Amino acid sequence: MEPGRVRISVRRLPEVVNSHLLGVTALSTPDDIQIDAVEAYLQQLQDRICHALSALDGRGAFAEDLWRRPGGGGGGRTRILRDGAVFEQAGVNFSDVAGEALPPAATAKRPELAGRAFRAMGVSLVVHPHNPYVPTSHANVRFFLATKPGAAPVFWFGGGFDLTPYYGFEEDAVHWHRTAQQACAPFGTEAYVKYKQWCDDYFYIRHRDEQRGIGGLFFDDLNEDGFGRSFAFMKAVGDHYLPAYLPIATRRKDDAYGERERDFQLYRRGRYVEFNLVYDRGTLFGLQTGGRTESILMSLPPNVRFRYNWQPDPGTPEAELYTRFLPPRTWVV
Repeated sequence: MEPGRVRISVRRLPEVVNSHLLGVTALSTPDDIQIDAVEAYLQQLQDRICHALSALDGRGAFAEDLWRRPGGGGGGRTRILRDGAVFEQAGVNFSDVAGEALPPAATAKRPELAGRAFRAMGVSLVVHPHNPYVPTSHANVRFFLATKPGAAPVFWFGGGFDLTPYYGFEEDAVHWHRTAQQACAPFGTEAYVKYKQWCDDYFYIRHRDEQRGIGGLFFDDLNEDGFGRSFAFMKAVGDHYLPAYLPIATRRKDDAYGERERDFQLYRRGRYVEFNLVYDRGTLFGLQTGGRTESILMSLPPNVRFRYNWQPDPGTPEAELYTRFLPPRTWVV
């Protein structure tokens, strides 16, 4: 075991790390913005997801790093499962950081907030399976608070979840999107349509003119309905990740595969790397705020292949991913 690491079993996880232990700057907030409740939910969500992924894997255990930003301003706990029976790598990260000025990644679409002090917390996870028939999955839920002397605090929530299959299965895609639709149902009939479209638009690799996967949900800058309802929506998204992903991973994890499927999986993982390093706002925010690089880049797959100008043969399952699954479509009505 590496120095500074602890093993986390399915049955026992360490106690919740409180923000004061991370050195997070205290920000003055109205009573209706319940930062402690958000923090508690996010840490419990990390625990629940780690328990569930460990149980499904059956062999792997999460190693945990507790980290603090140099010079103060918060930190987090990063958990990584590597070389399990099902998951080649699964990373589930909780972070709670603060600073004196929001970075460009957080103010690109809200320039009026530039220069404000901030506190940002969230859970972000990426799961890379061994079996090419099990999709890679990603989820993130986050909360921001921006403050300025003499001005009212501004808060917002963001997040979502999306699925990146290597081989497409109609029933898996329908289940994923039906679960996303169920997460949105209490918040109006248009919520799923809106956030599904936002996800399709966001997880688009512009220089390749293709989607990263089959989408799901994506939302950001959510605060117009007030703190309580916005928080409830973030929780609904966080709570529906496991019901969306676990049945798919369980159904596909024992499917037989060979070198052809593994080679295609590693090739397609290259697209994941390209998106995360070029476009992902979470990656940019973490790097711009001086976050912990190892935790920020935990989303990258442990093994990947790049190949010049490769194209799948027409009529193959690999080609079907491009023609039938990656182009945005309506999966549920």
